Order: sequence, then C-alpha cells, then structure tokens
Amino acid sequence: MANEQQQQSQPIGIVQPQQTDLGARELAAVEKLQKAYHDLRAELGKVIVGQDAVIEELLIALFCRGHALLVGVPGLAKTLLISTLARTLGLSFNRIQFTPDLMPSDITGTEVIEEDKTTGGRQLRFVRGPVFANVILADEINRTPPKTQAALLEAMQEHQVTAGGKQHRLPQPFFVLATQNPIEQEGTYPLPEAQLDRFMFNINVGYPTEDEEFQIVRLTTMGQKIELNHILSGEEIGLLQEIVRKVPVADHVIRYALQFSRLTRRTEGGNVPDFVKEYVSWGAGPRASQYLILAGKARALLKGRYHVSTEDIRQVALPVLRHRIVTNFNAEAEGIKSDSIVKKLMDHIPRQQYDELDRNMAKMLRDQPAA
Repeated sequence: MANEQQQQSQPIGIVQPQQTDLGARELAAVEKLQKAYHDLRAELGKVIVGQDAVIEELLIALFCRGHALLVGVPGLAKTLLISTLARTLGLSFNRIQFTPDLMPSDITGTEVIEEDKTTGGRQLRFVRGPVFANVILADEINRTPPKTQAALLEAMQEHQVTAGGKQHRLPQPFFVLATQNPIEQEGTYPLPEAQLDRFMFNINVGYPTEDEEFQIVRLTTMGQKIELNHILSGEEIGLLQEIVRKVPVADHVIRYALQFSRLTRRTEGGNVPDFVKEYVSWGAGPRASQYLILAGKARALLKGRYHVSTEDIRQVALPVLRHRIVTNFNAEAEGIKSDSIVKKLMDHIPRQQYDELDRNMAKMLRDQPAA
C-alpha cells in the first residue's frame, strides 16, 4: 500500500524511451512499411470509396498481429473491403458464413477414416477446415451458437487448431476479421466477453457521405474490371510485425495509456470519475492497455515517426476500448454508449502535462546524434 501511494504521488517526468534495437535493416523496413501503407491505401481506393478511418484501423490491427471486429449495417462493403485487402497482400483468404446450424468442425476441420487400398488398413486423416488461411472473414459471427463461436478462440489466440489430440499450426500471418450487424438482434448470439476481448479493435463502419455515395454508385454500375497489385507478401508482413514491436515508448506514454484502462474500473476507488461510477458495470482489463500501446506503435510508424506520442493513444482509444467497457442499466436508459464514456475519459485525463512531455521527447530524439 505504501509503495502504491508513493508511485501515485511521484510526479510524471520525461523518461528516456525504452532502448530500441532498430538497426539499419530495420530502419529500411520501416521506410518500406510507410511506403506499403500508402500503396495499400491507393490500391484499396480503387475498389473502396471513402472509409479512410476504417482502412487505417484495419491496417494497424494487421501490423500488430491483432484481430478486428467490424460492426455496421448491411451494404457498407465490409466483406468487399476484407477480401480486397487479402488480394492486395497476396494472402490466402477464406470466408465463413456463420449460421445457426454451423458446427465447430465446419470451421476447424474434422478427422475422417481413410482406407489404404494397398494394405487394406484404415487410419484417421485430418481434413483442414476453412480456418486454415491467412485472412479469415467470419461473416455475421453473432448468428451462430456460442460453441461454434468458441471454436475460433484457440485459433485466434494460439494460432493453432487441436483435433484428435494433435495440434495443427495455422499459416502465418493469421488475421481474423469478423462482421456484425448491429440492427437485427433477434435470433442472434451475442459474443461472450472473453471472446470480444480477443479482438484488438472494434471498428464502426458508418454510412458514406453524399459525395462518396455518388462515387460508389457511379463506379459499381459501370461494369469495369479493376486490376489490383500485390503490395506485400506474407513474409514481408511478418517482418513488419516484428518491427512494430521494437518501436520505443516513453514511460509517460505508458502511464497515459494505463489511465484509459484503469479509470474505467469502478474498483479503483477515489480516482475513478463520477460518470464511470454511474454508467459502467465492468471496465477494461490489462489487455486493453497492451493493445493501446501496440496500436500506438503501429500508428506512429505509419505516420512517419519512430516514437509513440499520447496523441497516438487518443486516436486508437475508441476502437480498443469500445467493446471492453460494459455499461449498466443507467447508461442504457439514458442512451449512453461506451464511445461516450471513452470520449469523456479523453476530456477527463489532463492533456497539457502529457503534451509538454511529448514535445520534450520529440526534441530529445531529434537532438540525438545519428548512430
């Protein structure tokens, strides 16, 4: 208790970011990542009109080895966006349409008895399911019962499938993108909190603007065939995912990210804001803090910086936290969603001190002599 009080009273100062082992090869890979990001945006723009924030969040999740849940009404090109992304990356792609009668073995695969015609002997052979691909589209994941939804848990976390006591590794990179329709809730099975927490991002897909919808209608009614270029290979994506984790983070940025998670927990005592005590049942766990930092690292690189700022944390806070905050009846009665809680937290956590530390850190890194 004394140590905790001492940490809380200790002033937040500028601390040298964690030592990074980015060498010349890695720095070249970072430049390749930034170029690939802009090329991917350009290629996706040939097929997808608008949705810039959605595309950026998808790519951040991809480079962080995370999975994403896309929530939006039908007809907003969620499926088209995911399949187009797989094509531009040259990765294998499978779409699984989740239905009430879908079984776990329909996703992961099953064992069948196979007879050897030469010897007459029989043996079990594992037939791989559609989950054995680089990019998996779990379409309308809330349409299937929990036991089938849970079949994805091991695949998402361990990147493997266990069948008949044997473990089968999934191809790398492995990326699950699930979609949900927020309108129809009858006959659906909401994802349990344990599985929701496996998704790095919950991405809201909104309606296009009038100009974007004009372009969508014009392009999709012309019958023009669009050729897409491959931007990155699976091996290159794996290397870039390693580079993201080597990006340095200053201590004050980690403490800033921790506040977003810890202040959503009613058990934290007097530091918790009143609006959290009034509207939140359960707050975000430690995985939220991890994903805030990882996503901040990826966003910093995509924006051409080699260190993470508190602005990066703010920009990724909504997709990381919106599905990890469970609101109570008071919030439901007043129409307050988890997004509103996160935005209130952004205003509640003081910025001035952290922004000053960000500026000092950026200056310190600029003044450092090149290695």
